[in-house]
Amino acid sequence: MPKDKKTLRKATKGEVIAQVAAIPFRVNGGGELEVMLVTSRGTRRFIVPKGWPMKGKSGRQAALIEAREEAGVRGKALKTPAGSYCYWKRLSTSFVHVAVTAFLIEVTEELQDWQEAGARQRAWLAPADAAVLIDEPELATLIRNLSVASIATPAPAMAAATA
Repeated sequence: MPKDKKTLRKATKGEVIAQVAAIPFRVNGGGELEVMLVTSRGTRRFIVPKGWPMKGKSGRQAALIEAREEAGVRGKALKTPAGSYCYWKRLSTSFVHVAVTAFLIEVTEELQDWQEAGARQRAWLAPADAAVLIDEPELATLIRNLSVASIATPAPAMAAATA
């Protein structure tokens, strides 16, 4: 849960609160896209690294930090978010509605030892296989729709703006 009192107040009032997520990816030797999922610390289900916005950091920067801490990967965050999704986060006595902005992280290095290595497992999967393991429907759809072409091609709105 976020440490700042303002966000906690919003959450307890039923307001939507924000998080950032990292979707680590690579293109394998066969030219196919793979994404990395990690297990959650509590339920051990597969998720993407995510966390609360960080004071003084952009969403992209925060996503890079989450990827390093939770998945043990370093890389380059793509400038445009891959998309967003919402989910209900379980707290000890309630649930809060969370809106997550997801950033693609092009992995350049996999660390053998990282901050949460003892608490998480990680797996490289094809997007369709990863989507089957994700409980959040909106995130599953976002991941299922990823492809090498979608990562290499600017989003339609950006392509129209630069044309």
